[in-house]
Amino acid sequence: MTHWTHTLAQFSSVIRNGADFAPGEIICPNYSVARGVEVYRNNYRGNLHDTLAGAYPVMRLLVGEDFFRVLAKCFIEQHPSRSGNLHRYGGEMAAFLTHFERTRHLPYLPDMARLEWAYHHAYFADDLPPFDLSRLASVAPDSYGDLLWKLHPGCTLLTSDYPLSQLWLAHQAGVPDAFDINMNEGGEHVLVHRNEEGVELIHIAPASCHWLLRLQRGLPMGVATEATISDYPDFDLATALRHYLAQGVLVGFDIAGEEG
Repeated sequence: MTHWTHTLAQFSSVIRNGADFAPGEIICPNYSVARGVEVYRNNYRGNLHDTLAGAYPVMRLLVGEDFFRVLAKCFIEQHPSRSGNLHRYGGEMAAFLTHFERTRHLPYLPDMARLEWAYHHAYFADDLPPFDLSRLASVAPDSYGDLLWKLHPGCTLLTSDYPLSQLWLAHQAGVPDAFDINMNEGGEHVLVHRNEEGVELIHIAPASCHWLLRLQRGLPMGVATEATISDYPDFDLATALRHYLAQGVLVGFDIAGEEG
């Protein structure tokens, strides 16, 4: 490691982790080293706070601005940025909240963090070319069960004990203040994905969630469908296929056993 590489690594540790620094190694010509480091550290933390606020706007509204600032500070201390792309920062928030004592009285908050990160992830997911229907038409019917469907990389499926999508919707711009939510009315399954119109949060049936999750895990369609029908006998495969192809959730496929 060169001298300058060592110095930059040390400076990065000072800014991110509050590590000790050697005054002779870091030079601030116009003010003290301590003051210079504090300026950089405040800028670093401020940027990460703003990043979290952008990724978790509903959570910020739920807990209030002052408490969110405290929460973000605690998160940043435990999870320093490890990427030059700030769009990737903050994904550990749900796991962090699961063990954060100060939000124990808000048991739905980790699930809301999962939903907001899913929205964030969908928003920045790569665009894909349109689905090739002609390729699907060329598949022999006896191979349908071997289809390995690919979900759009921006898709996330969530299951919660709380009415997450309603809670999220109630905190969007233009929604009436009288929006009433009963947090004890039961949970839901939510699909977060992006289509041509933007990111959508859709409350989906348990059977659809069951089926899509198994496709997302790489199971052939025949196996995934049999497992879903076993638990949900009324599941309609043809309807599900048409719907999720039209919505841009299913974006491609391979065939089990085929190379390449």
